[in-house]
Amino acid sequence: MRVVFMGTPAFSVPALQALAARHEVVAVYSQPPRAAGRGQHPRPSAVHAAALELGIEVRTPQRLREVGVQAAFAALSADVAVVVAYGLILPQPALDAPRFGCLNIHASLLPRWRGAAPIQRAVMAGDAETGVAIMQMEAGLDTGPILAEARMPIGAGDTAADLHDRLAGIGAALVLRVLDGLPMPARAQDEEGVTYADKIDKAEARIDWSRPAVEVDRLIRGLSPFPGAWCDIAGERVKLLRSRLVEGGGAAGEVLGGFRVACGTGAVEILSAQRSGRKPMTTGDLLRGWALPARLG
Repeated sequence: MRVVFMGTPAFSVPALQALAARHEVVAVYSQPPRAAGRGQHPRPSAVHAAALELGIEVRTPQRLREVGVQAAFAALSADVAVVVAYGLILPQPALDAPRFGCLNIHASLLPRWRGAAPIQRAVMAGDAETGVAIMQMEAGLDTGPILAEARMPIGAGDTAADLHDRLAGIGAALVLRVLDGLPMPARAQDEEGVTYADKIDKAEARIDWSRPAVEVDRLIRGLSPFPGAWCDIAGERVKLLRSRLVEGGGAAGEVLGGFRVACGTGAVEILSAQRSGRKPMTTGDLLRGWALPARLG
């Protein structure tokens, strides 16, 4: 098939690579390069860089609503467009241009967790499972009918990063199966069970030790590695990246030994963390030569 691929972050790269190995990817659309690093030099997105390695033309329009941009998209005469965390809204002319329309790889079991941060929200909510849905795109936010889905359990120790990598691979394999079966029937999303995965607000990332341990643990794992749940340790902002529930109790924020911390009810043990300006470290390495205070802020 003639495929247009539209994506931006690392999550989208496995799907691009899988499609390029089996189909003709005639163009890749991605967000424009953004300033990054100490020098704030423009840096292409993960998808942009991967497409260049594959020798595929990359287009980075600021928006898709200009008539000229839409005409250039339609001129590709694509059979299908595959969209994975692209970051721009597709207007109706773009949705209608490919022969089989535009398909979205979404990292949740729709209609649960429509929106921007489905992986993080699933962990933070304590969901027992997640998955990938291949959706026929329409004008609404993740409201289109489902062509296929794959389910996956969320383990007690899984972080958003763990699920991100597994779901990216599942999505890449699933979209190949869908393209092999086009045209194929789709089922409408259930009207019940709709939830929205709002973009993560940085204000959510500070840990409130007065919350139950189960909620603190979910927050840490759900925001790992980005933006990273954090707490104040002796005046230093420290990101906590991996945790587990443990027995214990005490005043909220009290250090119970090692890196076990009391919460409003129960306790969590921090398994890895990142001090300001340093690389992530396991607890064993982190506490070597660094003593925690009696209580964390």
